[in-house]
Amino acid sequence: MTFDLVTQDPHTKARAGVVHTAHGAIETPIFMPVGTAGTVKAVQQRDLKDEVQAQIILGNTYHLYLRPGLDVLSKAGGLHKFNGWDRPILTDSGGYQVYSLSGTRKIKEEGVKFRSHIDGSQHLFSPEGVMDIQRTIGADIIMAFDECTPWPCEYDYAARSLDMTHRWLKRCIARFDSTEGHYGYQQTLFPIVQGSTFKDLRVRSAEFIAEQGREGNAIGGLSVGEPAEMMYEMTEIVCDILPKDKPRYLMGVGTPANILENIALGVDMFDCVMPTRNARNGMLFTTQGIMNVTNKKWEQDFSPIDAELGGHVSTFYSRSYLRHLFQSKEMLGPQLASIHNLSFYLWLVKQAREQILAGTFREWKEKMVKQVMTRL
Repeated sequence: MTFDLVTQDPHTKARAGVVHTAHGAIETPIFMPVGTAGTVKAVQQRDLKDEVQAQIILGNTYHLYLRPGLDVLSKAGGLHKFNGWDRPILTDSGGYQVYSLSGTRKIKEEGVKFRSHIDGSQHLFSPEGVMDIQRTIGADIIMAFDECTPWPCEYDYAARSLDMTHRWLKRCIARFDSTEGHYGYQQTLFPIVQGSTFKDLRVRSAEFIAEQGREGNAIGGLSVGEPAEMMYEMTEIVCDILPKDKPRYLMGVGTPANILENIALGVDMFDCVMPTRNARNGMLFTTQGIMNVTNKKWEQDFSPIDAELGGHVSTFYSRSYLRHLFQSKEMLGPQLASIHNLSFYLWLVKQAREQILAGTFREWKEKMVKQVMTRL
């Protein structure tokens, strides 16, 4: 994997670049739809490509390991062949899912023992094992195994966790560098900066991760409940340390405003379940602001969902009709809302890229942050 830094905005730290992978190029800044269990919920691959215009999607190591399992994925020829997605895929390491299973897992130096949420069976995720699992899944970009600390978090716990995450990273790198991909193409490993919301820990982690010299780097452990301003402060500290010639991926972020503010701080890649999760509850992100399409005020609004966004779903179907689908509990409602929300997120980062290339990002961002977070 290689990264071309095309330009940096003259008034902010925002960047436009291109990530080159075995399954194609990704123009940054980019948002990556989350396909937890091998599918972006309620959206088929053709719509992801043609309607949403996604350039890369995510898979989740924890979920794919449990179902369909490595045997099925290996025999299929990897996740790309299994789900029919021929563009880049990134897999997260399962660290966040294991962290969220706090009642049924034990963290030790060896790794994390946990019980499956499906059948209660016991499993171990070690740094080496997680590298092997992600090799088998076949993602273009795989993530180091780390511990995602909760917020708020005691300083001593965060410091101990950080040291372990760094030791785990060394083991991830050793295993990754001593193995090959299964399917005849190159994969790349991203380390993850941790350190909770403690400045000195974030600095130490960012410096350690930068020293590893990998092709890209990630920032984890944010967007776990801390105030947005704290997230931005930590992101800026880390981005100022991580190498400028490598892509920076902020994990699990976030709202449209979060994405725009973090682009301004130098982040290149984002993912979040918010656009699809909120869509399934009738919350739409639009070019004019946020709307709850189940509200009665849209009952007789026959205008398009979002005329300015473009695309078939957002311009063909009316707000009234989409509300009716939700009221009737028709499956098509969450499907259309999911396609719309993802289309909006991809539109937003594409617009940001165009503004960065034009040198007009700062003024546009200040206007858009207010606009896209307005309640309609």
